[in-house]
Amino acid sequence: MKVLFKIAYRAYKWIIVIPAMALNTLVMALACIIVGAFFGPDNADALAVIWARIFCAVAFIRVKIQGRENYDPKSSYVVVANHKSMADIPVLHGFTGLIIKWVMKMELKKIPVFGTACTFLGCIYVNRSKGQAAVESIKAAKKRMSNKASVLFFAEGTRSRGSLLPFKKGAFIFAMNSGLPVLPITIKNSEYILPSDTLDLMPGTVDLIIHPPVYIPHCSKAELNKKIDQIHRTIADAL
Repeated sequence: MKVLFKIAYRAYKWIIVIPAMALNTLVMALACIIVGAFFGPDNADALAVIWARIFCAVAFIRVKIQGRENYDPKSSYVVVANHKSMADIPVLHGFTGLIIKWVMKMELKKIPVFGTACTFLGCIYVNRSKGQAAVESIKAAKKRMSNKASVLFFAEGTRSRGSLLPFKKGAFIFAMNSGLPVLPITIKNSEYILPSDTLDLMPGTVDLIIHPPVYIPHCSKAELNKKIDQIHRTIADAL
């Protein structure tokens, strides 16, 4: 039965899901550009949420959230999450209730329509090959953000293909300098929905485990590393 289901879903994926998502992305990206230009990036974010929810509905992806009591969707955070799948993006954007500004590599800005839409959504482009330039880009973007927006980092710096990778320091330095709390989120099972480096999309359930916020005061390098290790353990222990 499982074999027959997988065969049927693969046909559904190519005939329905991928064309629907291409159209959904194009339409919502154009709408985000228009709304973002006239009404600001936070208002455009509502369209990105619709885009994410359509993706999950069409692909039969269910999202379960634990820890809703640990955060206020109307507040700002530095969101730090693990990253195993491209499915992480619609899951986080569509279901946390946060107004999310993504930290994205500069190369994505060059993608027609998509890159422009992300700009009008208030996403933050960074040059990952130049650490200080990336920090300055994030600082500049923070000045333009509303007090309801959160910045999201995949702290590993890339998708992991196994166990949780060490965290880059950028998210935590930004949290320390901005005074915003870090909101750790563990994403479970997304690698079974859409494995890295493939289009082998399958339906299923993704779990979001939202942990209590962590404040990072101005501190020494050693103390900062301890905080990063603490947050790394929190996310890893829930996997």
